[in-house]
Amino acid sequence: MGIREWIAAALIAVGTTMLGGCGEGPAAPPAAEQASRALQPQDAALAAIYRRSCASCHTVAATGAPLTGDSATWSPRMAKGMDALVDNVVNGFGGMPPFGLCMDCDAAQFEALIRFMATGE
Repeated sequence: MGIREWIAAALIAVGTTMLGGCGEGPAAPPAAEQASRALQPQDAALAAIYRRSCASCHTVAATGAPLTGDSATWSPRMAKGMDALVDNVVNGFGGMPPFGLCMDCDAAQFEALIRFMATGE
């Protein structure tokens, strides 16, 4: 088999594999994920931080992070107290990296982001 035949066979194999993925597409995210994705902090600066540092995990249930606005999931965490939660953010906790991907945030911003994610307000 020459190079042209090999390339043609490879392209056919790749194309066939890709077509196998066609169909109805992925299922819609659960309602809680959709609701969390619709929430944004009122403050524009905080909203920018949230979008770049928090939303990628706190709007996807598969990450294991508590979803933004899911007060039932956030309630036991909030019961630990804000100091403990900020400490978790700064030092990392579970799958969350240190500083929650916001290396330039201060404690007041972390508190505001936690309050927003816990309540959706």
